[in-house]
Amino acid sequence: MEQEFQTVKRNLPRDLFLHLLAIVTLYWSAISFVTLLWQFINNYFPDKLTNYYSGNFSLSLIRFNVSAIIIVFPVFILISWFLNKIYKKEAVVRESKIRKWLIYLTLFIASLVIIGDLIFVINQFLGGEITVRFILKSLSVLLVAAVIFGYYLDDVRREMPTKLAKYFAWVSGILVLAAIVGAFIIVGSPTRARLMQFDQQKISDLQNIQSQIVNYYQRKSVLPNSISDLNDSISGFAEPTDPQTKASYEYVVNDAANLSFKLCANFNKENQNSNESYYYGNNDKWNHQAGRVCFERTIDKQLYPASTKVKSEIDIKAIQTK
Repeated sequence: MEQEFQTVKRNLPRDLFLHLLAIVTLYWSAISFVTLLWQFINNYFPDKLTNYYSGNFSLSLIRFNVSAIIIVFPVFILISWFLNKIYKKEAVVRESKIRKWLIYLTLFIASLVIIGDLIFVINQFLGGEITVRFILKSLSVLLVAAVIFGYYLDDVRREMPTKLAKYFAWVSGILVLAAIVGAFIIVGSPTRARLMQFDQQKISDLQNIQSQIVNYYQRKSVLPNSISDLNDSISGFAEPTDPQTKASYEYVVNDAANLSFKLCANFNKENQNSNESYYYGNNDKWNHQAGRVCFERTIDKQLYPASTKVKSEIDIKAIQTK
């Protein structure tokens, strides 16, 4: 009796670790899987209203969750397999209170998360999100929750593991693999992602240059002759270069009198989903094709008037010239 008690006591830390790790990896995998499904829905069933305000489709979310599920889900399968081997040798481990408490506790916490997710979905629907997205997101949460709840509520009542564990592992593995493949179809290869990051940095640089040109005009009432004219040691602005080629960005004054100019750069990939920039009243966009692309810009003198002091100095010089 004393020997049996010591054996059980010696295995308590192991049991706690394995069961806790299995539960954590299960729900981490489930949350990542549902998040991927929601991003697939956002991508294939776009809603212009929600995208305009919140940009709810996110490549970064897809990348993070597919990375998480690639690591976490195999850990869950491996730990579950190892626990089933222990159950066959030590039935007392399966009947331990640690296992049952953790299962019921995490099911309770997961139920709160699921309720919160459904509340969010319904709130989005009431806020104007299209019906198809609402139905698909609701079904994705309910189906994942039903599978997990059904399996574990059945498993916790049984004295020994059944073949249901193998079916659960195979079905969930196939679904996770399909989600990973779908994510790579949308996100693309790491090489493509790197090229797109270069393009995003180029757009950010052009936006910064554009803003500096507007500030330059407001201070001096003329367009700069070159980007180097914008360099300012006090504000800290220094002429950026293409992060990929280290070449200077192209800036051309089309019409100095009408404050028209263009900014050009070479891009790797086409991007028709760039965020809008609000430097100007007409909401200039930064969508672009692959290759050399120029963005035509014209400063609105009414929206961005030059400094009054600058105007006065120009008028005085004009009078002195006459």
